Amino acid sequence: MARSTRESILTAAAELMRRRGYAGVAMKDIADASGAPIGSLYHHFRGGKAQIAREALANAGAAYGLLIPAVVDAYTDLGEAVQAIFDQAADDMEGTAFANMCPVGSVAAEVADTVEELRQTAGAVFEGWIAGGTAYFVARGVDERRARDLTTAVIGGLEGAFLLARTLRSVEPLRAAGRVLAPQYRGMALAAPVPEPAAAPS
Repeated sequence: MARSTRESILTAAAELMRRRGYAGVAMKDIADASGAPIGSLYHHFRGGKAQIAREALANAGAAYGLLIPAVVDAYTDLGEAVQAIFDQAADDMEGTAFANMCPVGSVAAEVADTVEELRQTAGAVFEGWIAGGTAYFVARGVDERRARDLTTAVIGGLEGAFLLARTLRSVEPLRAAGRVLAPQYRGMALAAPVPEPAAAPS
């Protein structure tokens, strides 16, 4: 199904911010990347660039929040799962020439003290990730407090290692974070993933 103009604009903005941050992206850049006339940007987003950024970050945050369960589902040992999260992130970053950094982290580091509405949006995304990750690990049999600490540590480790990896042009920070975190959880069994409910027949 073809994406709507609005969806194309938000997708283009998220991709641009992932690579350039917030200040490095102009409305013309978003128009060019989305294929939408610049007038369409203001038609769909009367709040201009800040509104586009808010909605793009919220959308991207929802998508990125699914990545940890997507990796961990295949594992029954928590330590191996944690190692796999960081290894997958390193492989993705290496495969995209160090561009594969989450737009939420890119923007949050840049605007936390300067653009309050975007700080709040990024903060809400991070809180959603922590809550979602905690619930996921609890459903896999991890104690709730440990699940929250683990989720917070993994997200913090990933975001910090992404920044180091892009700056150093090396995936070693991601590999190192995995090597340090994973042994703390090795040998802890994970219950089978809870299956997604079947879609209702149409």
